[in-house]
Amino acid sequence: MPVVPDPSSFPHANVLLERRFTLDDLAATDALGERFAHAIDYVRAKPGFTGLHVQLLGDLGAGKTTLVRATLAGLGHSGRVRSPTYTLVEPYALAREGGPLEVFHFDLYRFVDPAEWADAGFREYFDSGAICLVEWPQKAGTLLGKPDLVFALDTVDGERRRLDAHAYSESGKACLERC
Repeated sequence: MPVVPDPSSFPHANVLLERRFTLDDLAATDALGERFAHAIDYVRAKPGFTGLHVQLLGDLGAGKTTLVRATLAGLGHSGRVRSPTYTLVEPYALAREGGPLEVFHFDLYRFVDPAEWADAGFREYFDSGAICLVEWPQKAGTLLGKPDLVFALDTVDGERRRLDAHAYSESGKACLERC
């Protein structure tokens, strides 16, 4: 069953651009992560960049963490990328041509109540000009606010995935146009 963003989660948000990607294998996911990394660099270089909030939807095993790993590799991270299922957030400080880039990889799978989001004090990460990649964002209810991008992943068969991408901001749109 396809995963689609629930528009009621972001009231008054219009989708500026939608794209569908078919990811036949791990190499296709890695290639998309590389293109997304280049798109992030492009958007960061634009005047007025204030960060990027990306929500990743999908069932267990749909490829959310795999896409994050590929994106981080595309941004120059060469170390291990852990799923933040237990730590809730993994920070990455990356040296980039336009200056240091902070990336925060969240996994909210273990949240039982959206209030846990507020209690965790993560809002400051989203207001810091960083790239925030959030797996299981629905566990925070509407507290996350409107994302720049939503990547909804669905397993088609075996290793094959479908990614439906929705941009809700100009930065998200600019990224998606370059993917």
